[in-house]
Amino acid sequence: MLAAGALLGSALLAVPAAAHATAAPDTAPAVTVAAATGLDDPAKKEIAMKIVSSAENSSLDWKAQYKYIEDIGDGRGYTAGIIGFCSGTGDMLDLVEYYTQVKPGNVLAEYLPALRDVDGSDSHAGLDPNFTRDWAKAAQDAEFRKAQDHERDRVYFNPSVKQGKADGLGVLGQFIYYDAIVMHGDGSDPTSFRNIRGRALSKAKPPSQGGNETTYLNAFLDARVWAMKQEEAHSDTSRVDTAQRVFLRKGNLNLNTPLDWKVYGDSFRIG
Repeated sequence: MLAAGALLGSALLAVPAAAHATAAPDTAPAVTVAAATGLDDPAKKEIAMKIVSSAENSSLDWKAQYKYIEDIGDGRGYTAGIIGFCSGTGDMLDLVEYYTQVKPGNVLAEYLPALRDVDGSDSHAGLDPNFTRDWAKAAQDAEFRKAQDHERDRVYFNPSVKQGKADGLGVLGQFIYYDAIVMHGDGSDPTSFRNIRGRALSKAKPPSQGGNETTYLNAFLDARVWAMKQEEAHSDTSRVDTAQRVFLRKGNLNLNTPLDWKVYGDSFRIG
């Protein structure tokens, strides 16, 4: 996937300052306001990982994907791991650099010069013939699995959830943002996450600006489908049409289970 550069947008939801008014009388009832559940709730994050894995790996078993690696012929070189880190887009390089910081001398460290050389291309120069074997070997290391989690959160998950909350979106909307940035990254090109969001904002207002959440998310998904169709490798839009739009049509803005969807013709269910 494309590596995210800057943080997604600068607007954050305002946090009220602590009140300093005179305390209410003892007779006033205590009021407890529960924080709204976000995609960063552990149970919701687990659902998000399964749905993305259904599209990226045709399986709900996302934890089995730490060892995954292949060239899928999309011009991005090797695609690997739990989020589709790519040798041609910089995020695989960032991952291996981070892994080497926390565990110097690991089995992938020797490939850092080659990963720097192939960044921006689909070349395997300096990686073949043993890189795929060594990636699978590294995936047996808990530190490498933690490194994948770290980079997934830093580059994709945390920024998309942050922007989703800033836009006033619920769990489904935050997931829709997450899936978009996983596929498109957040660069400056017209099909990047920030520009997909920009197209959506030209058609509808998000809840943070007083707009209707469903209307806005439909506008975002329309823009996402447009972006996907600009590239042959992403032209199958079923991960939107028969998954995310299904949840949205049902009004399931909190991404509550059970969930039933299809991706690329395969049916999935989380009970």
